[in-house]
Amino acid sequence: PGAAGPVRVLVRSYPPPPRLIVCGAIDVAAELARVGVVLGYRVTVCDARPVFATARRFPQAQEVVVDWPHRYLAAEAAAGRLDGRTAVCVLTHDPRFDVPVLRLALGLPLGFVGAMGSRRTHRDRLGRLREAGVTDAELARLSSPVGLDVGGRDAAEVAVSIAAELVAVRHGRAGGRLRDATGDLHG
Repeated sequence: PGAAGPVRVLVRSYPPPPRLIVCGAIDVAAELARVGVVLGYRVTVCDARPVFATARRFPQAQEVVVDWPHRYLAAEAAAGRLDGRTAVCVLTHDPRFDVPVLRLALGLPLGFVGAMGSRRTHRDRLGRLREAGVTDAELARLSSPVGLDVGGRDAAEVAVSIAAELVAVRHGRAGGRLRDATGDLHG
């Protein structure tokens, strides 16, 4: 209590938005950036190829980075800009990009790590990651093929599939159909 009596203070905390780092400047990445922004993510698209990684191709992303994804992710981790609310989605289908960034991402305390590709690509990728020293416990964190099974065919539908998995994981849900669920629908 001060001389004039007790003082009341209201404190509000506003954490920064969660991050979505999309590795690979492909058409699905543009759609995922758009959906990610709608979901409240701060979206970064990263690709080492300057002809593809441009702000013009990704107008929805808050940041477009021309760098090898693993180098960018390492710099962000070293700067303390990644946390358990950070999602990393690797969309490149190229081992030169995929293996280094996934190896690093799976060793970080991120909220989500996913990689796009067929089941065959996934099996091949797992072998390469094991050869690179990634442990089975780390591999268990990898969501690959990334996304929920919604039957998506074009870039927008695939992005919705990935975004649906991000939402389900964020809220600790399996991602099944609501009509088949029991308990609270949105709780």
